Amino acid sequence: MRMGYMMTVEDVMNELGVKRSKAYSILKQLNEELEKDGYVAIRGKIPRPYWETKFYGYSRRII
Repeated sequence: MRMGYMMTVEDVMNELGVKRSKAYSILKQLNEELEKDGYVAIRGKIPRPYWETKFYGYSRRII
């Protein structure tokens, strides 16, 4: 798994052990939350710090 700033659908699939369609569904939901909060969301990707905060309650990166 790459450890870049943005997570892709493959990263989500590997992290959660889900199929591609479920991973896209999760990305879509998280991107909608970002857009609702006024951020620009990139379809099919999610910032790793946001992901870590939503799933683990913290981010390993200092923003």
